[in-house]
Amino acid sequence: MSLSLVHSRALLGLEAAAVTVEVHLANGLPSFTLVGLAETEVKEARERVRSAILNAGLEFPHNKRITVNLAPADLPKDSGRFDLPIALGILAASGQIDPTALAGHEFAGELSLSGELRPVRGALAMALALRAMPTRLVLPPGSAEEAALVPDIVIYKAGHLLDVVQQFVPGRDPAASDATAWSRLASQPLHPRDEGPDLADVKGQAGAKRALEIAAAGGHSILFSGPPGAGKSMLAERLAGLLPPMSTDEALESAAVASLAGRFDLGHWGRRPTCSPHHSASAVALVGGVAKRSQFAKCSR
Repeated sequence: MSLSLVHSRALLGLEAAAVTVEVHLANGLPSFTLVGLAETEVKEARERVRSAILNAGLEFPHNKRITVNLAPADLPKDSGRFDLPIALGILAASGQIDPTALAGHEFAGELSLSGELRPVRGALAMALALRAMPTRLVLPPGSAEEAALVPDIVIYKAGHLLDVVQQFVPGRDPAASDATAWSRLASQPLHPRDEGPDLADVKGQAGAKRALEIAAAGGHSILFSGPPGAGKSMLAERLAGLLPPMSTDEALESAAVASLAGRFDLGHWGRRPTCSPHHSASAVALVGGVAKRSQFAKCSR
């Protein structure tokens, strides 16, 4: 079969939009064309995928004209998350793995030249998009543990391209799988943590602490004004400790935003975030720059 379809996800603001990776092999002058509004880092996947397939001991179709389309064509795609689905699409189109077995799976992962899988941004956003769906999500180590925080999601972790390929080889024996290389992660949401700076550590500042308590109790906004060193940032960091614990949905939404920026840390799971931008930061810098602002605006509610 010279045509294969592999499913993945692209990041658009706070959402993970579905992407279909279409791979077609045809006779003609050997080439490797990648289309579908791909950014530079996605186009560089051609070299990573070629090297990863060869170094994994698999066959790369050098004598074919390879066309990879990332649909829908009007959706921007960035990062190296499409390396794994592109590689699987080429292997499926060339008959090295079973194309029909890829149905019901979604893949994301950056490939090293040796075939190792590297973590990608936005794993939580991808998992949230698949909540209560029967689709299985295959991710590299680091990203898989992050996505497993979402309940009712089937997550598989793989550390190498061969670990994934072995699961879709025609006539594969399920008992022959290496449990350490390919494993299913149980969905075990962590209990939110309420550790953090405590307002009781602040000496004095009775008026400011009273204002914080009133703002937290009533859900009000609060503006700190004063000279440098007056304790504004110190008090602001402790406001989160006065608020009730985050619900699971709130913790997932907060963690998804951090995951999109590549700053998610399991140690901070369930802790209300506090951002401290520099006083000289512009309004454009606060929303992440001009290029991303329009994307986040589309997803605002």
